[in-house]
Amino acid sequence: MADSSQRPKTMTETAATMAQEATRRATETMTSFGRAAAERQSALFGDVSRLFGEMRFPSAVPDSNILLAAHRRNMDALSQANRLALEGAQAVARRHMEIMQQTMTELTDQVRELAAADTPQAKAARQAELLKRSYEHAVNNMRELSDLIQRSNGEALALLDHRFREAMDEVHVLLEKSATETK
Repeated sequence: MADSSQRPKTMTETAATMAQEATRRATETMTSFGRAAAERQSALFGDVSRLFGEMRFPSAVPDSNILLAAHRRNMDALSQANRLALEGAQAVARRHMEIMQQTMTELTDQVRELAAADTPQAKAARQAELLKRSYEHAVNNMRELSDLIQRSNGEALALLDHRFREAMDEVHVLLEKSATETK
């Protein structure tokens, strides 16, 4: 009696294993990237906070606490945008793995169908049909992945755009306040 772990893997099992490993690696990379980005932001914020705390501004320049609060909101927005980008990349990697598994399953089924065809003409007709269907699936899958990437990037950019607009409004208010105080 042969051990089931000793049997050769099918193409589908091999592809599924490869896709799972690729997804695991992509997730680990994205997670470590996100962690490293958060550490860099935290270190940068600490440095900037220390520098702003040590600086003495003339009266025309806004209070350093106001500037620090604005910088903190900027860093929070950047951190949220990084999180959204990471989540989007993970979603793309997961969907890509699902597509790979589905494609390998379909490929195995198609090879079986081709082997069962009777005449060379029937095989040629079946091959043309399978090629057309495979091409359509590939285009649809690429479109779906592209939409996922665009949606993820759009959410992150919208968040940054919103914070940038807020920051510009804050600067405008501070400059008006400084102008009225110096008069």
